[in-house]
Amino acid sequence: MAPNGEQDLLSTEIVNRGIESSGPDAGSMTFSVRVRRRLPDFVQSVNLKYVKLGYHYLINHAIYLATVPVLVLVFGVEIGSLSREELWRKFWNSTAGYDLATVLAFFAVFVFTLSVYFMSRPRSIYLIDFACFKPTDDLKVTKEEFIDLARKSGKFDEASLEFQKKILQSSGIGDETYVPRAIMSTENITTMKEGRAEASMVIFGALDELFKKTRVRPKDVGVLVVNCSIFNPTPSLSAMVINHYKMRGNILSFNLGGMGCSAGIIAIDLARDMLQANPNNVAVVVSTEMVGYNWYPGKDRSMLIPNCYIRMGASAVLLSNRGRDYRRAKYRLEHIVRTHKGADDRYFRSVYQEEDEQRFKGLKISKDLVEIGGEALKTNITTLGPLVLPLSEQILFFATLVKRYFSNNKEKSVPSSGAITKSSQKATPSASGNKPYIPDYKLAFEHFCVQAASKTVINELQRNLGLSDANVEPSRATLHRFGNTSSSSIWYELAYLEAKGRIKRGDRVWQLSFGSGFKCNSAVWKSVRSIKKPTSNNPWLDCLDRYPFEALS
Repeated sequence: MAPNGEQDLLSTEIVNRGIESSGPDAGSMTFSVRVRRRLPDFVQSVNLKYVKLGYHYLINHAIYLATVPVLVLVFGVEIGSLSREELWRKFWNSTAGYDLATVLAFFAVFVFTLSVYFMSRPRSIYLIDFACFKPTDDLKVTKEEFIDLARKSGKFDEASLEFQKKILQSSGIGDETYVPRAIMSTENITTMKEGRAEASMVIFGALDELFKKTRVRPKDVGVLVVNCSIFNPTPSLSAMVINHYKMRGNILSFNLGGMGCSAGIIAIDLARDMLQANPNNVAVVVSTEMVGYNWYPGKDRSMLIPNCYIRMGASAVLLSNRGRDYRRAKYRLEHIVRTHKGADDRYFRSVYQEEDEQRFKGLKISKDLVEIGGEALKTNITTLGPLVLPLSEQILFFATLVKRYFSNNKEKSVPSSGAITKSSQKATPSASGNKPYIPDYKLAFEHFCVQAASKTVINELQRNLGLSDANVEPSRATLHRFGNTSSSSIWYELAYLEAKGRIKRGDRVWQLSFGSGFKCNSAVWKSVRSIKKPTSNNPWLDCLDRYPFEALS
């Protein structure tokens, strides 16, 4: 039996295995019990130091918000008590004693102060538009076709095929995802040639659509960031983009590799920093992953899992720091919070690329990945909370954390004694009523784009964050229709919300992703206008009416 603490992290599921075809139980229905590890309960463990990070950031940037309204209020009360004649007489009498040089010096200091303020404050970063690549129908596969393709390649034994089949059945992935046809080849497909061919297809497909939608010329782009975790050739993918579109010579280009599914938000963060340092500019961010180059042909089950989930896809995003782009922008970037747990070996090796016993290269997925992801997510949202939550939620959250902190210190200071009973030894802060208050993040955001990693992860995030089915509908729909497209999946989810016509002016969107390292990252966007339902250039238009449906939950 697992200890009580371990039992809380386990969930059970009864699986119907169908009718037994042979043996003493032939002809009868058989069932099995599947035990899975849940995300850690955020209510039971919230670290105060990560809340302090969020409050520290908030206080540093809120000093102007705290002082300016008070000054305006005092000035307004003073001015409001005077008539126009009295105001003019008071102003004339107070300035008559100063000579022209003093007045000019005062205005010079005033103008200089305003200039320094406006030049030093962070520039607003606008999202003009984005595009998601939709492969052609000849690359579309059902779950059965996927297994048939894997079988035809001759690279898997029956045990490996059966394992992948079981994973697919419970994955939440539908029958219209996309894979490169090269996976059925009997030859080695993890080659530079195949990788470049797939990269050209998805990256150029997304960028062509982006430039068409925004009417921006490739030569006008000042910053380019491309992220792809597994496939990193020389010259880089960013250099491939520059060569294909003949971009300008002084473009600031970056290529991010090995950063997993969370690299999409990291790329946005890098583009934001570049735009802050380079005024009057636009940036393009491309996020993708190569399926064929990441294809694992071996027998290690922990390395077969990515085969079942990762699918073709790419996104391209156009950002701008130009004030004149506000009118045509869709969103304004509000916050980015990044969490990295790589200092811990257990987190660092949770998603690890290596060779198996047969020298086949692949991604090894730890059995504790869901728990590890939950811990990283807990740290991230605890830091994010003070930046986005309403004041009422912050007060309740912070008060319960402080109460629990002092209660824990008080319990530690009590000396142990032989008179302590067995029941009192088992007492925990949560059992004694010091359970921290977990804020309602639905009060901070209207829309959620949680990375479509797997059905299990989405369900556990929904349970822990108290989200409704409608909140996680974009994630479930994206997983079902397109699979896990890695770092670009959060953009397919945003495209789903736009296609449904749900984005209104002032709505806040939370994008949440996590990946190898181990990292968990959040981006918060605010809609600057209501988004009309698209009539073209949206990957959901041909299937939108089919979502949502009950099979997603």
